Amino acid sequence: RSFARSVLGFLGFIFWGTAVAQMFGGVSVILMFKNYRYLFQEPYLSLPGWLALVTALALLPTGVLAASISVKCSRNQQGTFMYLLLLLLCLEMSSAALARSYCVRTAAQLESAISYLVHQHNWTCSQDPGNSAVDVIQRKLHCCGVHNYTDWLKASSLCHPTCVPESCCKEKHSLCTGDLGHVEQLSEEGCLKKLKDQLCFSMLYIFWSCTVLSILELLAAVSNGILMRRQPFRELRIL
Repeated sequence: RSFARSVLGFLGFIFWGTAVAQMFGGVSVILMFKNYRYLFQEPYLSLPGWLALVTALALLPTGVLAASISVKCSRNQQGTFMYLLLLLLCLEMSSAALARSYCVRTAAQLESAISYLVHQHNWTCSQDPGNSAVDVIQRKLHCCGVHNYTDWLKASSLCHPTCVPESCCKEKHSLCTGDLGHVEQLSEEGCLKKLKDQLCFSMLYIFWSCTVLSILELLAAVSNGILMRRQPFRELRIL
């Protein structure tokens, strides 16, 4: 019983820390799909992020109850704690399953979505960088084209294009105009790989954090169950 109390007290503080981690993961996923909404048309793709935020909010009272039970056992608190753990397990398993599924699904759709944006781009060699969706992506991720800058040569309606959009320029080259005569001034990586990496990092972050947290919650449930086992059944009617 003393070991179970110690475990619950320790997990109470861990739950507060993981609430911050869950909040960070949820916000990052929501902002990612908001910033690249022109690539991801389905609004439900940010659902794992919202579930992570709800989980973070539920973890705060759960941590308080775990710390309280470790000091003084209360039958009502123990019963409420079990219900919260069950709610959290449902939220986390749903969030983890959706995050894993969406990571695979959206990564497969990215190439066609970016390729479409590149081919629909209003081709100009002006001095001012454009404000189209693909320009925003290229400036934000410091990338050029789908796989590299040669994708713009294929997409151009010109027979012999001499430039790419200025959004392909590296930030340190302030005088860059996208001229193909100065390829060293252009971003080397394509946008597809960078977007896939960012997408999968955010989704897998939620997946693994939910998985680890579920294991900790099962440990908390077992520890609480050990403390509840010595209580007469009639005094545990809240369950």
